[in-house]
Amino acid sequence: MKSVMFIGYGSMARKVHEMLPKNIVLSTVVASPRSAGKIQAELGESVEVITCVDDLTNMPDLAIEMSGQNGLKEHAINILEKCIPIGIISVGAFTDETFAVAIADAAKRNGVKVHILAGAVAGIDGISAASLAGLDSVVYQGRKQPDSWRGSHADTLIDYDTLTEAVVFFTGTAREAAALFPANSNVAATIALAGVGLDETTVELIADPALEHNLHHISAKGVFGQLEISMTGLPLVENPKTSSLAAFSALRLCCEIDQTLQI
Repeated sequence: MKSVMFIGYGSMARKVHEMLPKNIVLSTVVASPRSAGKIQAELGESVEVITCVDDLTNMPDLAIEMSGQNGLKEHAINILEKCIPIGIISVGAFTDETFAVAIADAAKRNGVKVHILAGAVAGIDGISAASLAGLDSVVYQGRKQPDSWRGSHADTLIDYDTLTEAVVFFTGTAREAAALFPANSNVAATIALAGVGLDETTVELIADPALEHNLHHISAKGVFGQLEISMTGLPLVENPKTSSLAAFSALRLCCEIDQTLQI
């Protein structure tokens, strides 16, 4: 029997927990002091709910972060110091160079792996493989309904009330996109880390009133040829702001703990 620890227990973590195979158990949740008591009551005594990694008593085989960038930055180094491998959903945190270096140093020092999860998009394996031979360009387009951009930096760039057709309201690097649109930084950062880096990956953000669901498009060119990926991302039923595929990418890593054949 293998065990996993979750950092965070929101809608994504609940979905992953619900779908864990029988040979993998959730042993620990790292939660904020504000929510720890409620989560402990929900999960019962079979799961240890803690607010600090130093309070860990049951050593898991794997940690999965699903807490957002703040939770990741608060707990990830301590997890690696305990020689626990970690899977990360909040990849946008790696646009912080100081944090990225600290994570890499802690992982190397303790001989443990950090898994960057594919999250809400597909094709990350192909981009990573192609980068070994050389990539000439990688472009990511994130297309959403106008209302999905409300409350972000897009408010200063779009007149939502007069928008009648799709408009590209931002073009820049993945690093710039992550800084201006932190709530949407994970996908761009993941693509960038797999390919040509944060400062060489082009990001185009689009508001499209004709859309019903978010649309991701990746274009990559290099020695290998050309790659084009388009996918419509459906949210979790439990939380329309959370990608269902992102949850399933976390579930996939959990399942791999006990798999001999891995793809």
